[in-house]
Amino acid sequence: MLFLCSILFVVTCNADDYAQRPNIILFLADDLGWNDVGYHGSNQIPTPNIDALAYSGVALHNYYVLPICTPSRAALMTGKYPIHTGMQHGVIYGAEPRGLPLSEKILPQYLKELGYATHLIGKWHLGSYKKEYLPYNRGFDSHTGFITGKIDMYDHTNVERGSWGFDFKRDSDALVSHDLFGVYATDIYTDEATKIIKAHNRSQPLFLMVAHSAVHSGNPYEPIRAPESVIEKFSYIKDRQRQKFAGVLTKLDESIGEVVSSLQSNGLLQNSIIIFSTDNGGAAAGFNSNAASNFPLRGVKNTLWEGGLRGAGALWSPLLTHKNRVATQLLHISDWLPTLYSAAGGNTSVFKNIDGIDQWEALSKDSKSERTTLLHNIDDIWKNGAITVDQWKVVTGTNYDGKWDSWYGPDGREGNYDVELVYNGLAGRAIQELGLMPDKEKIKELREAATVKCKEPASPIECKPLEAPCLFNIEEDPCEQRNLADKHPEVLQRLLKELNRLNATAVPPNNKPLDLNGDPKFWSRIFVNFGDYERSRTIEL
Repeated sequence: MLFLCSILFVVTCNADDYAQRPNIILFLADDLGWNDVGYHGSNQIPTPNIDALAYSGVALHNYYVLPICTPSRAALMTGKYPIHTGMQHGVIYGAEPRGLPLSEKILPQYLKELGYATHLIGKWHLGSYKKEYLPYNRGFDSHTGFITGKIDMYDHTNVERGSWGFDFKRDSDALVSHDLFGVYATDIYTDEATKIIKAHNRSQPLFLMVAHSAVHSGNPYEPIRAPESVIEKFSYIKDRQRQKFAGVLTKLDESIGEVVSSLQSNGLLQNSIIIFSTDNGGAAAGFNSNAASNFPLRGVKNTLWEGGLRGAGALWSPLLTHKNRVATQLLHISDWLPTLYSAAGGNTSVFKNIDGIDQWEALSKDSKSERTTLLHNIDDIWKNGAITVDQWKVVTGTNYDGKWDSWYGPDGREGNYDVELVYNGLAGRAIQELGLMPDKEKIKELREAATVKCKEPASPIECKPLEAPCLFNIEEDPCEQRNLADKHPEVLQRLLKELNRLNATAVPPNNKPLDLNGDPKFWSRIFVNFGDYERSRTIEL
């Protein structure tokens, strides 16, 4: 009997410990540009719910992601630079027989060891050709969404490398959720997230990752899709593609508001940590048939300029000691693994050979960050790389023969910013119930601090990265207008030496040729884990 009581005591203590751990909600936008959120200075497309999180929490000013989605998601999940997992080159395709290496333990697996219920909604894109690469077998209790890189927002199909197929399922054994056909993807994510929140057992901490399709472009026949009633609200935007983009972004922002509101109404918000992040820079000016804006930063998605790397991000929690500020600490997407694990009460000594740094204390208390160096990426296939050390950034090589190395708007500064929308949005109202929203003057002050301003320099110095490495002082020149390689050759050589040192630690990219067996035409027009089946066997629905 004494032994039984001891067991019950331990179980009870563990349950209490679990209940004290913070809920973690991670919103990951897809291809959102630096200038696509209101708190960075744009008036064109209101994002009141995202802005409310940034103002009442911490707006991340020097936050960096990878230039494209698979490498960025790999860094988020593993806490490692993609050069250390073989994920540094491009994205995973649905018919490609590879994934994030199974030797890598990832974020939801670590959180499950701390007692978390773990749920993924939306995009995976870290490998799907065999079942062991799918979210269920990598630490998630459930997954509703898709496994490839993009989908049409209504029909949930993906046109990719000459193939076409359905790619969407609700948390079930079905290969595709036909009942969801025609339902706008963002609405599905919202409904699923609120269902999970309502059903959650509060004796257990919750990890909910909502990896949105928005604002990634869809299929070539109609790449930007949103409800027409929403698009019509933006008739003042003359560019039709940007107008449609506004509809997609509005639905994303509304979804975040509904999820935050649901957390509050179900008693979870007061003990939650919320991260909002893009996975890479915006696809601007028609890149990928899209209409994002990285103004005034240089470049687009899949480039190593600030516009491809500097991420729109925010951290929100009542647990933050110093809120309502713009964080200037240097932060990388790989830092989230140790940072969240630490915030959840885990001992970060469990992490071996990761590149991420525990930034919880620095971000919560506004103390000095240990991070002074940040590798943006090295891709020896595309022959490019970039690194930041202190205030200096070096760029070697570029993609697309330099065709996307310019600056792309719109600037979105025309019109006025309506602070009342922030207060009256669902997220704003939920946060006000906790007494955590700053006053209007503070919001204006924070927005000003979070807005990057770059004037045309009196003496711009051209950068031609295909001919020679370029050096920038990012603190003074965030828009990368003055190449200082000739003025500071000693700094240039120091950064190139560090870049080469890191490259010596890289593992080869694990990209594979497309496997014809992975074409959805062999599997009832569905993207599946084709490596687990014989091609001669057509899957029955």
